[in-house]
Amino acid sequence: MLTRNCLSLLLWVLFDGGLLTPLQPQPQQTLATEPRENVIHLPGQRSHFQRVKRGWVWNQFFVLEEYMGSEPQYVGKLHSDLDKGEGTVKYTLSGDGAGTVFTIDETTGDIHAIRSLDREEKPFYTLRAQAVDIETRKPLEPESEFIIKVQDINDNEPKFLDGPYVATVPEMSPVGAYVLQVKATDADDPTYGNSARVVYSILQGQPYFSIDPKTGVIRTALPNMDREVKEQYQVLIQAKDMGGQLGGLAGTTIVNITLTDVNDNPPRFPKSIFHLKVPESSPIGSAIGRIRAVDPDFGQNAEIEYNIVPGDGGNLFDIVTDEDTQEGVIKLKKPLDFETKKAYTFKVEASNLYLDHRFHSAGPFKDTATVKISVLDVDEPPVFSKPLYTMEVYEDTPVGTIIGAVTAQDLDVGSSAVRYFIDWKSDGDSYFTIDGNEGTIATNELLDRESTAQYNFSIIASKVSNPLLTSKVNILINVLDVNEFPPEISVPYETAVCENAKPGQIIQIVSAADRDLSPAGQQFSFRLSPEAAIKPNFTVRDFRNNTAGIETRRNGYSRRQQELYFLPVIIEDSSYPVQSSTNTMTIRVCRCDSDGTILSCNVEAIFLPVGLSTGALIAILLCIVILLAIVVLYVALRRQKKKDTLMTSKEDIRDNVIHYDDEGGGEEDTQAFDIGALRNPKVIEENKIRRDIKPDSLCLPRQRPPVEDNTDIRDFIHQRLQENDVDPTAPPYDSLATYAYEGSGSVAGSLSSIDSLTTEADQDYDYLTDWGPRFKVLADMFGEEESYNPDKVT
Repeated sequence: MLTRNCLSLLLWVLFDGGLLTPLQPQPQQTLATEPRENVIHLPGQRSHFQRVKRGWVWNQFFVLEEYMGSEPQYVGKLHSDLDKGEGTVKYTLSGDGAGTVFTIDETTGDIHAIRSLDREEKPFYTLRAQAVDIETRKPLEPESEFIIKVQDINDNEPKFLDGPYVATVPEMSPVGAYVLQVKATDADDPTYGNSARVVYSILQGQPYFSIDPKTGVIRTALPNMDREVKEQYQVLIQAKDMGGQLGGLAGTTIVNITLTDVNDNPPRFPKSIFHLKVPESSPIGSAIGRIRAVDPDFGQNAEIEYNIVPGDGGNLFDIVTDEDTQEGVIKLKKPLDFETKKAYTFKVEASNLYLDHRFHSAGPFKDTATVKISVLDVDEPPVFSKPLYTMEVYEDTPVGTIIGAVTAQDLDVGSSAVRYFIDWKSDGDSYFTIDGNEGTIATNELLDRESTAQYNFSIIASKVSNPLLTSKVNILINVLDVNEFPPEISVPYETAVCENAKPGQIIQIVSAADRDLSPAGQQFSFRLSPEAAIKPNFTVRDFRNNTAGIETRRNGYSRRQQELYFLPVIIEDSSYPVQSSTNTMTIRVCRCDSDGTILSCNVEAIFLPVGLSTGALIAILLCIVILLAIVVLYVALRRQKKKDTLMTSKEDIRDNVIHYDDEGGGEEDTQAFDIGALRNPKVIEENKIRRDIKPDSLCLPRQRPPVEDNTDIRDFIHQRLQENDVDPTAPPYDSLATYAYEGSGSVAGSLSSIDSLTTEADQDYDYLTDWGPRFKVLADMFGEEESYNPDKVT
């Protein structure tokens, strides 16, 4: 601490003596007059007639950080030119840390730091000073600003903020190969002294690696470092400030360095000969053994490819690489036979897939080893002489006829006898038998090619010494055809001939089929039967390709004379013995147009008159339709005319005969009907509830307004209609309502025949035509009735 204080005092002397360059010029401040004190002079107020000399002054103080003295640390002194030492001037201090960090003596202007300061926390403080007259409390000069800078000391060690570090470098790298660059930081002031100047060094990790003391770059220091010898390295790095001098602070970090693999080692077989034992019954494609070459490299540099060197027995085996274990798996390509060859020898080569050309000079990156395979004898089943047996037999061959034989042999060293039997799971076991010792196959039933043309079954051979060892072979027996069926027409034909046909026309192409063989293996011939060849209407032309044509022999055919012709055709095959059949074809005569297109083949057309054309037929049909339309129209008009009449004779308004469908209540039923109310509406009687229906609710009696004697008939009828429409006691079915009252004031009087003294025959209604247009309809109606003169109802 004493050394630091002495150094600080020396700096103040240098600054005060003007030996250092000022940091900032202040034109309003004069140079300090006291050479041994850190003083800032404040310029006083001058008379306008005085000439004042101006100069450069220091406006910056320095204070040591981490000051540990018992007394406040002296910083500097403020002084005004107007201060004559009489105690009339007061100095004030404001700004950063004024009163808390720094204090000032108001009389002398001395500034002290009252606590320890840390440059890394705050490197400088900006304050303002002013001189004030004690009596007037007025500033003697403008306020002046200055800086107190905290002077750094070496109190922070270098730190590796990114540590610990992890780095890799390929093995076998040359000296000086770059590994990693580390960096340490020092919180001290790098612009002052050597407190922040760091130097790097290796404390642990030599002689394998080195570090640049200034840059911190780590490099390899030994050549050909082998990963297979040592893979991991831990290096301890130190960073020291003060340029590495004695008394500097230091920090350390760890760098973990891993050597990455390169393909610098070839694969090597641990032994030169591998012995394997394989049973001769091993299936093709099965793994029969494994061999392995060792490669100390890692990852893809250790991947090995195995190959069989061409030589003795190498073509029976194959080798592939197991990607997980890097072993060579030997597989069987062809079947082994102990009786044929008992041992095989070949060489296997192991090499790296990925090579590094830098190490080719070290030699080939491959190795070879010898593989010896011994074949083990296994008790095997018998072996048939053929993989498939094909035999032929004619149909209808007598039962017990031998049609062929199979042969199986035991190839083992101690050969055993073989027994044969048919596999009972197959379909042909009931049609054939086999001799268990000789292996001959004979028929067991009569065969029919048309039923089954081919038989497929299996025969099993077993060793007498070990019946469990069996082998199986397929037997294919083709049944040969014997010509026993005659050929026939393949499909039924519908043959037609035109009435206007010419001789020599082919009207049908026919083909034949034979159940014995397919048409491709048979030749058919066609001809007419002898009885049809005498004056034939048609003939058969054989095309010599298993088809024939029906040919016309006449000039025109008549449907009226003969509609159908029956043509017998004889068909023969070419096998032995020759089979033939007679097939009758039906030929229908049809009417055709001039181009030969068939128009009609119906039987009904034969019975039409000769010479009746199509136009005539259409005309006849049209006349029939017109007559039917006239009849329908007449019937419809008659029905409409009957509806227009007022009513039938049974409903004649001149009669008072009322028809009922029910019998009513007999003589005691006096409420069923009252005809007097219909004849004289002036008679008002109390409305009575009908007994033939059940009313929904009790209705009040219907009040009928009185009708004047001179009320018009139309108004009367309209009123009655409304009454019936709104009458709640009306029945739910249609009923007859008769209105006999004709009104009063009519010059014609009553038209009813009930009160008339004369009969209907004596009445004359011609006078109705004289009553005007109102009675025109009535006059027409009674006039029509008179002309019609129906039977009178008495």
